[in-house]
Amino acid sequence: MTGPQTKLLRDMIRIRVFEERCAELYGQQKIRGFLHLYIGEEAIAAGVISQLTKDDSIVATYREHGHALIRGIPATEIMAEMYGKAAGCSGGRGGSMHLFDAERRFLGGNAIVGGHLPLATGLALADKMLHRKGRVTACFFGEGAVAEGEFHEAMNLASIWNLPVLFCCENNLYAMGTSLQSSESETNLSLKASSYNMPSWSVDGMDAEATAGAASRALDTVRGGGGPVFLEFRTYRFRAHSMFDPDLYRKPDEVAKWTERDPISTFSAQLTSAGTLTQEHIDRLWVEASQETQDAVDFAEAAEWEPVENLEDHVGATDGASVVLV
Repeated sequence: MTGPQTKLLRDMIRIRVFEERCAELYGQQKIRGFLHLYIGEEAIAAGVISQLTKDDSIVATYREHGHALIRGIPATEIMAEMYGKAAGCSGGRGGSMHLFDAERRFLGGNAIVGGHLPLATGLALADKMLHRKGRVTACFFGEGAVAEGEFHEAMNLASIWNLPVLFCCENNLYAMGTSLQSSESETNLSLKASSYNMPSWSVDGMDAEATAGAASRALDTVRGGGGPVFLEFRTYRFRAHSMFDPDLYRKPDEVAKWTERDPISTFSAQLTSAGTLTQEHIDRLWVEASQETQDAVDFAEAAEWEPVENLEDHVGATDGASVVLV
């Protein structure tokens, strides 16, 4: 069976399998450095990106593996990037936090909290100045970015200039180990965003159909010249902030409660109950995702490292008052 519901489930499963395998590979020291997993939040990337066109731009955070995968960057190139191999989508130089693909308009993976919001605003400004009607920049970020100055500056300018930006806040309640309630006096982030005179509302980020529907409605507004829109996706990450995080700040019963709302298992149950998919078909989606991920691992394992003689490529250095690009 095919259709939008099947695709949403397939995409969420693909992300889950890929991320779980990355966790295993990190334990084996195949993947090194920082690693931030998207497990539990799959419904947002699957739902929102399904509503974007190939001409739209995406900027994301360091928790961007799922977004890159659903955008169409091959799993082989993403995994090779995780390994630091030259065949990676960023040439092996970016790693987990800096996935990039200009052809697919996936413009980062950004490691600085809130630092990419002005980039999204700038991309949207360029589209407006170049009269690229109908093109949208989708910007994904966590609720921790709301506390950063760049958030307010980007939102304000996007509203003043009536720019085509879709701001997607993935509110998983914790900015690293800091809870939203302990860091923000106003925890209704859609209400806070509405102060910048843009349409803003909250969405169940654990429901793929809800995220897709909200994105569709928001994009109609943005594409129609209505300016920026802010969506607060209320979600939860099932794993720690990163692989370095001991995750001591969340109570086990809180995690367990949210795990009961696993976007994949709940949507699977919904589809089987409605007769849309059989359990056999769903099992096949898991097998297909596992094979895709295994192929990606095999590709990364066999891929070449960047030649030593190329290591100075794309490196910038200052020499007095001048800038030398090597």
